[in-house]
Amino acid sequence: MIVLDGAYGEGGGQILRTALVLSLLTDQPFRIENIRRGRPNPGLKAQHLHIINALLQMSDSQVEGLQLGALSLSFSPGQLRGGVYAQDIGTAGAIPLFLQTMLPAAMFADSSTTFTITGGTDVRGAMTIDFWLTVLLPFLQPYAHRLELQVKQHGFYPAGGGEVKLRVAPRLGQSNWRDHAAECPPLTILERGAWQRIRLFSVAAQELSGRRVAERQATGFRRTVTVDKPAINIS
Repeated sequence: MIVLDGAYGEGGGQILRTALVLSLLTDQPFRIENIRRGRPNPGLKAQHLHIINALLQMSDSQVEGLQLGALSLSFSPGQLRGGVYAQDIGTAGAIPLFLQTMLPAAMFADSSTTFTITGGTDVRGAMTIDFWLTVLLPFLQPYAHRLELQVKQHGFYPAGGGEVKLRVAPRLGQSNWRDHAAECPPLTILERGAWQRIRLFSVAAQELSGRRVAERQATGFRRTVTVDKPAINIS
């Protein structure tokens, strides 16, 4: 069993989220210690419990030490199963961070997966859901027969209430992906490409529409960044 130090580098939850995916794809169990030791409140947070519970829903994986605030746990990967699932992360728990583990897992399940997730779509400490839609997903599309992420409703801190639906039809298998990896284009991005355009997404809660928060955010951007007529989406 591989032993990981959760305090490595910045000591955040990314180590755990990545380790879970790699464990499932390599059939290698692991134990992680010092979970989130680099954060003000170390240990497992609620969002990490939701991620692992979702994996337990869609696989026969096993975990030891799964509890709020735990500084260590052990994970043994199992076979991923497609299906229809739902997970309520609660309040404004970050849906984009949840997707960092669950979307790759769904891409290697034994059949199509539909996942409905509720929580926060745009919260502090995580990329926004629009970053997933416009930046990450285009790179991942060639690695699945179908990869669709639909934002039903945005959710913000502290109430959350956002809803996202993920649909994945896998192209690669959990156990034989190495044999078919050459069928997919290599994901090698060593340098930033040339600037082409700027698309601005300014989003605010409906309760703030009277104060025109989304519009004022867009105006602030235009004043700060000198570009020629950026494409603007306000909601």
